Amino acid sequence: MAKLCAVLLAACAALLALAAAPLTLAGDPDMLQDLCVADYISLQGPLRVNGYPCKPAENVTAEDFFYAGLASAADVYGGGNPMGSVVTAADVERLPGLNTLGVSMSRVDYAPWGGTNPPHSHPRATEILFVAEGTLQVGFVTTSGRHITRGVPKGGVFVFPRGMMHYERSVGEAPAVAISAFDSQLPGTQRLGEAMFGAAPAVPTDVLARALQTDGGVVESIRSRFQPK
Repeated sequence: MAKLCAVLLAACAALLALAAAPLTLAGDPDMLQDLCVADYISLQGPLRVNGYPCKPAENVTAEDFFYAGLASAADVYGGGNPMGSVVTAADVERLPGLNTLGVSMSRVDYAPWGGTNPPHSHPRATEILFVAEGTLQVGFVTTSGRHITRGVPKGGVFVFPRGMMHYERSVGEAPAVAISAFDSQLPGTQRLGEAMFGAAPAVPTDVLARALQTDGGVVESIRSRFQPK
């Protein structure tokens, strides 16, 4: 538990660094009040905002600012998980006190020898990743097609620029754990495979066939492995 507390403390320091950096100009807008705890109930009505509406101040409690979900390891093999990794997010959808604060975190658990968080991007945030246990091979691809990659050992930190397609996979005999911090209360995650093959309505087969320079049968075979959102 002491080790996990130290990891979370380091991640919090990373969040503060992101909040102080000029790059936050591209992230969530600054708040205009002390706090704006997310009021999930209001979303059942006609009210819509860029984020969540604020809960009345008199209804705010300490529990609105607390989340214990990052303390426990996830089951990376559960449900026939083909990737061998599980992401546990601490964002505004789980921690209402984050609303308008422009920061969030996540924990990623990886199976040993190849547990993979597959290629994905966060359209609304830069990510800084801290490896708490194990060793990861990580990388991202720039818009010019350059693949920037390296191994990150326990205690190492790696940064994924906002919107860049990136991935992580474990390369050791022990399970790996990483803690990520974001300069957005809800970074958004767009996974490459799901975006192309799991969208609803489906992306046209001929479009994907041309993009991947293959035939429609291959596209349909791959699509059958993804459940529409």
